[in-house]
Amino acid sequence: MAYREGPQTRRLLHRAFDLGDAEAFFRLNSDQEVMKFTGEPLLSSLKQASEAIECYTDFERYGFGRWACVEKQSGRVIGFSGLKYLPDLDEVDVGYRLMPEFWGRGFATEACAACLEFGFRTLQLKEIIAMVIPANAASIGVVRKCGMRCEGEVSYEGIPVLRFVKTNSSPSVGGAAV
Repeated sequence: MAYREGPQTRRLLHRAFDLGDAEAFFRLNSDQEVMKFTGEPLLSSLKQASEAIECYTDFERYGFGRWACVEKQSGRVIGFSGLKYLPDLDEVDVGYRLMPEFWGRGFATEACAACLEFGFRTLQLKEIIAMVIPANAASIGVVRKCGMRCEGEVSYEGIPVLRFVKTNSSPSVGGAAV
């Protein structure tokens, strides 16, 4: 089953990106401040953003992925959040990325907590990780507020990151990682 719709919170809903989101996706992923701690290159064109949306196959491959994070009040895409299967580690990572005007207002914590709960309750995951660049104090604060514990520094894709983990306190019998 592909969960193209993700969790809803009081202020947010999560859904798969579509081509109508290309402009917001481009603004998000071409902003130097947003991308500072991602380890990913900036998008350079709206065409690149559209191609990234069209080529995103995680929902079909794994049943879940990174959703557009939509503010309910305005209907505006304010970023993304969700779960990503990392085949090289055989683990699921929670991640989020928001437009700067939405920083410091609790949206990242709200989105992260909702995605963790979705992973544990709906997908029956046993464990979810987060990889955070050590200089990203705001993101470290988010995952800690969401109950994730730091297991130390590791290298992921050649980048030093802090590995945070949260374990499902009540996994279903036979619940698989993916």
